[in-house]
Amino acid sequence: MEEQQNVLTLLKEIKIILGHQKKVMNVEDLAAYTGLSKSKIYKLTSLKLIPMSNNKHIRQIFFDKDTIDKWLMGDPNLSDEFLEEKFNQQLQRNKNR
Repeated sequence: MEEQQNVLTLLKEIKIILGHQKKVMNVEDLAAYTGLSKSKIYKLTSLKLIPMSNNKHIRQIFFDKDTIDKWLMGDPNLSDEFLEEKFNQQLQRNKNR
């Protein structure tokens, strides 16, 4: 029983490693790759603070791994306080329109 659990754990780790080899990632892949929560990723996308692409024919957001790596190395501000401030600024701009 313990050996089966060890094999399952190892397979999950291998799946994560292989997922990091993908060139194009979805939100779930990006969360696993960066360690960011899906919620934070969605906040970043709604505020247009993360480099992303979307295909108008499918309703899904995609992220290029190389572009994300460069963005992460640029030391983006990912704090909840910063994102909340940006979100409130966006709400205020929308309210003033």
